[in-house]
Amino acid sequence: MNSIKNIKIKTFILLLQFSLSIVSNAQETQYQYLSGVDKDHTVSWDFMVNTGMNSGKWSKIKVPSNWELQGFGTYNYFSDSNNPNEFGWYKQNFESPASLNKEVFIVFEGAMTDTEVKINGKLAGPIHQGGFYRFKYNITDKLNPTGTNLLEIKVYKKSTNASVNKAEREGDYWQFGGIYRPVYLEIVPKKFIDRVAVNATADGTLMVDVFTQGEFSSQKIEVELKTLDGKKIGSTQQLIDKQGNTRISTRFKDIKKWNPEAPYLYNLTVSLVDQKKIVHQVKQKIGFRTVELRPADGIYVNDVKIKFKGVNRHSFWPESGRALSKQISIDDVKLIKQMNMNAVRMSHYPPDQHFLEVCDSLGLFVIDELTGWQKSYDTPIGKKLVKELVVRDVNHPSIVIWANGNEGGWNRELDDDFDLYDPQKRMIIHPWEKFRGTDTRHYPDYNYMVNAMLYSKEVFFPTEFMHGNYDGGMAAGLQDFWDMMLKHPYGAGGFLWSFADEGVVRTDKNGAIDLAGDSAPDGIVGPHHEKEGSFNAVRKIWSPIVVNNKYIPTNFDGKLFIENRYLYTNLNQCTFKWELKKFIRDKDELKTMVKASDQMILLASVNPGETTALKLNLPSDWKKNDVLIFTAIDPKGKEIYTWSWSLKFPEDVIKSDIVLKEFKTQPQAILKSGKLNVLVNELDVQFDETTGLLDHVISKGKQISLSKGPILAQARSEMKLQYFKNYVKDGNVIVESAYKGEEWLNVKWTFTAGMPVKLDYEYAANRFDQQLGYNFMGITFNYPEQLVKGAEFMGNGPERVYKNRMDGAEFGLWKKEYNDGITGEKFDYPEFKGYHGPFYWVKLANSEADFTVYTANQNVFLQLFKPAYAKATRESVKAAFPAGDLGFMNAIAPIGTKFQKPEFLGPTSQQNIQLNYDSFKGTLWFDFK
Repeated sequence: MNSIKNIKIKTFILLLQFSLSIVSNAQETQYQYLSGVDKDHTVSWDFMVNTGMNSGKWSKIKVPSNWELQGFGTYNYFSDSNNPNEFGWYKQNFESPASLNKEVFIVFEGAMTDTEVKINGKLAGPIHQGGFYRFKYNITDKLNPTGTNLLEIKVYKKSTNASVNKAEREGDYWQFGGIYRPVYLEIVPKKFIDRVAVNATADGTLMVDVFTQGEFSSQKIEVELKTLDGKKIGSTQQLIDKQGNTRISTRFKDIKKWNPEAPYLYNLTVSLVDQKKIVHQVKQKIGFRTVELRPADGIYVNDVKIKFKGVNRHSFWPESGRALSKQISIDDVKLIKQMNMNAVRMSHYPPDQHFLEVCDSLGLFVIDELTGWQKSYDTPIGKKLVKELVVRDVNHPSIVIWANGNEGGWNRELDDDFDLYDPQKRMIIHPWEKFRGTDTRHYPDYNYMVNAMLYSKEVFFPTEFMHGNYDGGMAAGLQDFWDMMLKHPYGAGGFLWSFADEGVVRTDKNGAIDLAGDSAPDGIVGPHHEKEGSFNAVRKIWSPIVVNNKYIPTNFDGKLFIENRYLYTNLNQCTFKWELKKFIRDKDELKTMVKASDQMILLASVNPGETTALKLNLPSDWKKNDVLIFTAIDPKGKEIYTWSWSLKFPEDVIKSDIVLKEFKTQPQAILKSGKLNVLVNELDVQFDETTGLLDHVISKGKQISLSKGPILAQARSEMKLQYFKNYVKDGNVIVESAYKGEEWLNVKWTFTAGMPVKLDYEYAANRFDQQLGYNFMGITFNYPEQLVKGAEFMGNGPERVYKNRMDGAEFGLWKKEYNDGITGEKFDYPEFKGYHGPFYWVKLANSEADFTVYTANQNVFLQLFKPAYAKATRESVKAAFPAGDLGFMNAIAPIGTKFQKPEFLGPTSQQNIQLNYDSFKGTLWFDFK
């Protein structure tokens, strides 16, 4: 069959996917793939599913894959509610390997869920139960000596073991079926190294447990350590233990330690030697590091107290389910590190081997987890699966913690089993429980954290918090939480929920992306890794380099105050650069002039935890520019974050942008039939006399449908018109109105020949409401959304913001095309509608006539309409918005998480209040040219 040729070609392609060495030398383990190596390199097998799509008939399926994504069977989320007894039957022929004096194993990296394997009609061994674990059978005696063999596999989605179903198949994620990870033959000598378990500590001590199979007498185990570029560090050897478990120890000098900021790895070679001849050999990448839980203190790695800046990750891709590739693992880890995270939790099952390899090499702390969403395995099956988990993953330096289940899904009888296979004796946690000196509470509110800091002694790190859902959670409130975590004497950080929206491409629904209602749109990135608004916000909040300059004052001396929040890295290993940008208006277009630093900036020694002043060598005329941009670059040349600050006040921008034009005709006001029309500068601006509100604008014969404003956005009751009047002063037409309800609003329009229309406004709350607070405060207008094409604005962007998610939006000139993006559903990012800023001006592109609005005040936010929501959206992640379409806001609303309303998320998530009983005063300029 075509699979044989393909297998031979592909055998070498992904050798590095496995921790054991895969080369052609006879003394090393040999591999023969029966399936493809990943979702992008598959092999077609014969297949039939008993229920659902394309059931009851033999056809072809790509392996590895989840069969639903190949158009077979039944999609289910959370549980196997539809067609619960679904199973798939696979058949494939393969050639016998050269197996004289060899042992041959068939290895499955993962199959969901109960797997029955036959070779030439004979059972390979007991049915394997558990869908997330590597398992294998010795099939040496079942193979034909030469020629073709028949492989038959039945995979049942639902296990006959009730506890497996409770642990794995009743969970808040997609429930797939099939052989979704590679299948291959493992060929070893009769006497062979079965596995190794390594404990490599920060002081250079190396202890290796070597497990061998076969009969032994005077053979030796030899251990050799090299750098990745082949330089020998040292070696040692020891007589083999005839019982099959040999522990060999040594110590190396000047070892470079592994940590996520500098993930230094070595090549370890373990050889089984008989009379100076290598009988069998395995190779492993390892890292030297020491992990400690110090009670009532913290978690230490290499004697450094760490804080996890982590995220929960499912193994998932929209078109392939849980069948992935090493490239996806690389992309995921790079995105996680781009957000300045240093940790990832494997929720809620062990990942592909290549993901852990990438965490080792690129640098992330890992919590590896035994499955158990909210119910646990029974003890007999649990013991088997703990062994399979730890034996496979034990040597990854990135793994610092084992998690025994999730949210009640732990079997306490399994807690001590992890140590049976782990010579490092890593700490064990029960995610969300207080256990063995840790508190991993899930979704704590801000007050819980305050109380934990005051009263508890457990090392605190929530393994799930800030539950994302559509545009809520994640970075919303994270700055407050993180500030508290930094203060917590026993705090060890935490893990956001979650990395990516788990939207599956439905083969039964013409490729529609299904997020199971509000169950799966929980990510910082979309299904295809589209970056949501929280992405850059998290990136800034968790930046290992913090710039403590909120504004650039007019007397700026060039000093930025830099804080080193790395765990291990001195800032003298990083570089920095600055840019100055000047926006020059050429008619209706803005051109940008850039002045950049001549060379990269270096710092003297700044250790973790220290702060320094970095002096920028700016030109003497720096004040003539509009924006200062500052970028920090890590030791590997990757951008950490780029900050930007405005160098001008809004009124300065107005003075430079607005030019007085000559108009011989003075403005005039005409009151007729309840309408007041002000004629000025080829404009006809109409007001409704009964309401005092703007009715519409006509510019050079074109109508601009800006209307019904200004209205006080936060008014709790009807605002009654107190007066509406117009008069002429100094040749200008003045239109004034005043409103009063529980709050009050005063409005003054000024029309001047040759100038844009000026609006001054002032408002205040009554005494009681000033303390009670508001969701938002400001003024609004109406404008038909269907006429809008886009917006260009100067201010913080391009992402929209909330009161509790200001970070990540940096000052600049931004242009956004209109979209009706729904975070977590439509994936048009950045979303057009919502709160933006603070801003200086906005130009609204529309199908009538474009117009621009300037603010003369600092800290004014722009409301662009109201975001649409998915049908399943919970109220906690629907931020409050004014009824109007275009808002100019002095205060904006926060947003909650999936499970928490904003008021439970800390200081910046509270209601907005009027400060010191002072009224808000603002000025807008409307340029309708």
